Amino acid sequence: MKRRLPSLTALECFEAVMRSGHVTRAAEGLNLSQSAVSRQIKNLEDFVRQPLFRRERKRLIPTKAAHQFAEAVGPLLAELEVETLKMITWGAYDKVLTLGLLPTFGSRWLIPRLSGFTAAHPDIQINIVTGLTHEDFVGAGTDVAVQYGDGNWPGFEAHLLQRETIVAVVSADLAQGNSNPSVEDFDRLTMRTRPTAWAEWQGTSDDGTSSQATGTRFENFTMMIEAVRAGLGVAILPEMYVREDLDGGKLLAPFGPPVRSQGAYYLTYPDHLSSSEKVVAFRNWLINDAVSY
Repeated sequence: MKRRLPSLTALECFEAVMRSGHVTRAAEGLNLSQSAVSRQIKNLEDFVRQPLFRRERKRLIPTKAAHQFAEAVGPLLAELEVETLKMITWGAYDKVLTLGLLPTFGSRWLIPRLSGFTAAHPDIQINIVTGLTHEDFVGAGTDVAVQYGDGNWPGFEAHLLQRETIVAVVSADLAQGNSNPSVEDFDRLTMRTRPTAWAEWQGTSDDGTSSQATGTRFENFTMMIEAVRAGLGVAILPEMYVREDLDGGKLLAPFGPPVRSQGAYYLTYPDHLSSSEKVVAFRNWLINDAVSY
């Protein structure tokens, strides 16, 4: 069925006159003659079957109907322009990959490997944003993201990248002089997005609201690692983040062996991007090359 729509030129002229308040200024902005703008306004009035302006000498005074129409037309034209520009630059857009990363996982695991992807795909530009939750990455409009969880995010594909073990650690300086330290001897550090980490490590049932969840809280593991190094307390941390500190003796894990985390790290992306060339390229590299790095 044919749509009942006025011409785009008529709408552009109408919107320009409403915005500038004068036919002459609208004509200059549109690179048209005054008579051409006036003619398009008249065509639009004929189409909608009512006057949109009162004509007083050389001025056009908008009617109430014109103001109401302009409130609707302006945003629609702006959105149409944005979407048209996206189509015009589609090839360039498809060469920019917005990658969402958990701060510590990104800095300690993925970024050291990322040169492999840029070398293999020099035509794809990477834009990195950081976040802690699924909502952070959705809000940032990421093409792909590395998230921690159970792999179940409705509307998103998820590919397992790395499983995780967690361990309770304390600084060697803080534990000095204590031959048989217990976690109860130190302040407990926790992370906001892992409130159940202590219960998970101890193998107990806890929703993160008990006394075991008390203590200084941090936004990410990088900050918590520095706090443990500085002797602020004991923390449950992913073993892969503190392996070097444990091997070098800066941190100790005297409270028990590492425990497998309930969650894992996944590469995720919206279902509708599953066939995007840049997403497919990054997924294949990350799963086939980076994971085995």
